[in-house]
Amino acid sequence: MVEEELGNFSDIISIDTGTLLSIISLLIIAYIVTRGISFLLTAFSEKVGKYRIKIKMLLPILKFSIYGYTVYYIMAKLLEVSAQELIIFGGLLGAAIGFGLKDLFADLIGGIIIVFEKPYQIGDKIRIGEQYGEVKDIGIRATTITTPDDNHVSIPNFLIFTQSVSSANSGNSEMMVVIDIFLEQGSDMKIARKILKEAVITSRFVYMSEKNPVTILTRDFPYYIRLRAKAYVRDLRYEFNFESDVSSRAWKELKKKGIKHPAVNVIDSDT
Repeated sequence: MVEEELGNFSDIISIDTGTLLSIISLLIIAYIVTRGISFLLTAFSEKVGKYRIKIKMLLPILKFSIYGYTVYYIMAKLLEVSAQELIIFGGLLGAAIGFGLKDLFADLIGGIIIVFEKPYQIGDKIRIGEQYGEVKDIGIRATTITTPDDNHVSIPNFLIFTQSVSSANSGNSEMMVVIDIFLEQGSDMKIARKILKEAVITSRFVYMSEKNPVTILTRDFPYYIRLRAKAYVRDLRYEFNFESDVSSRAWKELKKKGIKHPAVNVIDSDT
């Protein structure tokens, strides 16, 4: 029985040179079309402001659709694989996955889940495992993010099953930024809070609305006071510009009022 199935499978993969060239040509065309659409959509998305992320999220859907249709066309039209042969092929593919392609298969399934369940989208700022950055691409095998140090990191899609994922903006162009300032004990917190809030609301990067207010929090520690601002940046790409702008202008005014840094080095792991 096994020999008969292997014989049927050998008939499936017995293709002439012309058919093989056609298959290669279709795969190359699919790749070129995907790259072309990705380039055009990315360029267009940068011109539409707040809809940038929503447009970019079409990219992984188009990729899976183009490659999926290409594989279907190759199997059904060029190789003329019947339903029975597909069952045999699926069984052998399952065996192959069990013998060493399980990670690749898990990446493929993970990519499909990411596209349709949207735990994160292209343009989101995410943290997965120890990596944090902006999602630049969601591919068939891996997700590419750009870290704050401008490193491009490829994260296997199957990690969606094993790692917690946090998205700072969930498809929106604006996102919350937390800005901490540490002061010495005994500082005039009424003045300090006022200075930090004014630095936030006057920043050219800030985004404010009824649903996106500016919040100033104070917390005492044994050797210092933490002053924390929670506010939204209008475009997540300006996250660090916003943080630097607020911090530098706030400290300039704080020093004028005689408010100083704490006398100890602060390593704040509390969130």
